[in-house]
This record gives sequence, C-alpha cells and structure tokens, in this order.
Amino acid sequence: MAEAKDKAAKPAKAGGVSAAPKGGGKPEPKSKGGRPAQTEVAVAGAVRAAPKDYVARLKRHYEQEIIPKLVQEFGYKNKLEVPKIDKIVLNMGVGEAVNDTKKVTSAANDLALIAGQKPIITRARKAISTFKVRENMPIGAKVTLRKTRMYEFLDRLVTIALPRVRDFRGIPANKGFDGRGNFTLGVKEQIIFPEIVYDKVDAIRGMDICFVTSAKTDAEAKALLKGFNLPFAK
Repeated sequence: MAEAKDKAAKPAKAGGVSAAPKGGGKPEPKSKGGRPAQTEVAVAGAVRAAPKDYVARLKRHYEQEIIPKLVQEFGYKNKLEVPKIDKIVLNMGVGEAVNDTKKVTSAANDLALIAGQKPIITRARKAISTFKVRENMPIGAKVTLRKTRMYEFLDRLVTIALPRVRDFRGIPANKGFDGRGNFTLGVKEQIIFPEIVYDKVDAIRGMDICFVTSAKTDAEAKALLKGFNLPFAK
C-alpha cells in the first residue's frame, strides 16, 4: 500500500504591502504605481524625504519676522529687495592628505554627517613641490546647501553647535565679511556638531562656513545674519 504524499500548503497572498526582506524587518511602503516609495539617501545611511508641506523653522522666521525688520531698518520699497541667504558652503581642508589620502575620505564622511548631504572631493589644481602636493591630488571636501537643508543646518549651528564651542565669546563682528555681502565663519573643531560621535573621530578638523547672501553691503548682510540669531560679539 503506497504511502500518501503530504501536500505543501501554498502561502497566502499579501495584499497592499510587499513582503518583508530576509532577516526580518518592516516591509517597504508602496506608492500608487506599486513601486517602493522614493527616499533620499545620504552617505551615512537612508534618510526619509521631508513631507511636501514641511517648512523649516528658520525659513518661517525669515518670512514672518526678519523681512519686516529689514524693511523698516533699511527702507526697502519692495519685499523682493530684502536680502536673503542664497546658499551655505562648507569647506574642509585636509592637510594630512599629503601623506595619507584616506584622510580625505574620513573628512568627507564627517562633512556628510554634519550637512546631511554628500560632499564633493576637492583636488589640487596644480603641483606644489614645497608642500609635496601633486596635481589633481585630493586635498579636501566641500558641500553646498540650499533651501530646506540650508535652513536646517543654520538652525543646528546657532542653537546647538556654536554654544558648544569652548570659551565662546561671540563671532568677531568686523571680520569675515568680503565687502559684497558674503560672510565666512571659521570653526576649529568638527566635534561641536551633534551628528559627530567623538569616539569615532580619527582627527580633529576645522572647516570654513561661507554664507552667500544677496545683500549688496556688509551692513545689510550683518543685519540679515543677526536676524537669524547668529551671535556676533558686541
């Protein structure tokens, strides 16, 4: 008498949600077209995109409070004349890259954590034998922030990072302006930013933070940055 064969039960179909990946974990959300929902990806890992109706806190502060103050102070006839921050550029030079080019990768990773955006590697334009620099050698990293990420970075800089600077007495009021409404701030340690884990840092590195504004004079640019609570020394 032949033995009866066991029939394997068919798995039930999942409706509305895709199957969970191997090793456990939450299933990927589905968009209307049946494809996985798009997410922004940063160097340090996956970062969810902000909602469409999201407005950065400092952007709202600029529109509601800074614009009326600048119009009253400088007598602008049109709100479009009021200066604004066009972009913020973070630049980190790596001098030790002359002996070890891997230091540039480490600096780029730190900059990506701070900015929330993948930086680009800067390279030497020409060879300088005195400093052992060859042409096209990687010597640093930089990233340009605009719109929402720019306001979010400025918010973290003013409220968290600068207060963590040792013996901080304010930003020098008469230094850093270029005469055309742009301002550059130097930071000696990247560990003042909360995104950096001190135990994972291989070296202390500084950076330049350049605020590119539409202001025509340094006085207008300074008034604009003061509106964002940038702590200038008196």
